[in-house]
Amino acid sequence: MTQSLKTSRPRDLRTSGPQRVRTHAPRPNAQDPGLRVGPLAPSDLAAVVRLDARLTGNYKAKYWKARFAEFIAPGHGRSGVGLAAREGDRLCGYLLGNVRAFEFGSSPCGWIFAVGVDPDHAHHGIGSALVAEAVRRFRRAGVPTVRTMVRRTDVSMLAFFRSNGFVGGSFTQLELGLVPAEVPAGAAQGPQATTERSAATSEG
Repeated sequence: MTQSLKTSRPRDLRTSGPQRVRTHAPRPNAQDPGLRVGPLAPSDLAAVVRLDARLTGNYKAKYWKARFAEFIAPGHGRSGVGLAAREGDRLCGYLLGNVRAFEFGSSPCGWIFAVGVDPDHAHHGIGSALVAEAVRRFRRAGVPTVRTMVRRTDVSMLAFFRSNGFVGGSFTQLELGLVPAEVPAGAAQGPQATTERSAATSEG
């Protein structure tokens, strides 16, 4: 594996300004001539929120506003990737990612943070087109690897990434579930109980 980013910073992968948009013009997907993959713009926030709500059942406007600020807003980092798939003027897919160093001594790599496709446009190669463009930008940045994380129970998403060349990586997640500690009988519980106990002492 090459370690090019240990001696050089990642190139700017974002496309916040008009010049960057012209430099990285949207490219059609060979599987769907009407599809265009290009930069995700701040004005796409509402469309992404609606699409994510349709996919997950949760409306998370504040969450996505923060993610847009982190990945694509001007002045917030140099290595973000924000992509949109459009059919005409309609946003039908999105991808967010960035270049960063992983913990535990891993060298910088590309990370795909989120990818979503409108169910009405499923099985048209949109997700694969977004991943391919993200990989192209990560490769141009000089990173040797692209990573993502998927729940092992999410069979469809696992199949999607595997169909795009992803395999099990060199790290294995380990976790330990914590059970709340038992509170002895009669012990004070929380700030309210502490306050009540203090008040009872002062009154006595």
